[in-house]
Amino acid sequence: MKNFEDIKSQWENLADIQVPNEGTEEIIKKANQLKKGQKITSIVLGVTVGVLVFFFFYVSAYLEFKAAIALILMIAGLVLRIGIEFKSINALKHINYSQNAHSFKDMLVHYYKKRFRTHYIITPIILLCYVIGFIMLIPFFEAGLSHGFYTYIKVSGFVIITVGVVLIFKQIQKELLSIKQLME
Repeated sequence: MKNFEDIKSQWENLADIQVPNEGTEEIIKKANQLKKGQKITSIVLGVTVGVLVFFFFYVSAYLEFKAAIALILMIAGLVLRIGIEFKSINALKHINYSQNAHSFKDMLVHYYKKRFRTHYIITPIILLCYVIGFIMLIPFFEAGLSHGFYTYIKVSGFVIITVGVVLIFKQIQKELLSIKQLME
């Protein structure tokens, strides 16, 4: 019975979750920043999909099975990520900021866990699909382009992918930090 009394005493001494001094306005402002970042991500990915679809038809990739698979792999991964971003934006819209602090924090924790899974499980898989698709296209670039332009595409492609991955993961860390700050 002593353990129960200790636990009860600890529970009663826990500090209540405090609403920030700035109130819900600060929370809504941070949530809107998250939404804005997700919308920008969706727009950038959408433009990339548009370029890839244009390229798919421009080079008649549908006539060459391996090229078609490579581009479909790249496009499908990006479309999946856009869908995830829209679903996440929608989930963020449905968080009720006027709830009591405990319920609000529970909803944020749930949202954070989903975003964590998205960023650290789904995003690497999508990036891997994109890189595999790009690597599958390299022989087609080599066959259809001059040596100098082929070298440029190959080198710049890997540089862009490397820099992109670094920027993506920095943005992920920034977003997850913002969500954590909302939970405090």
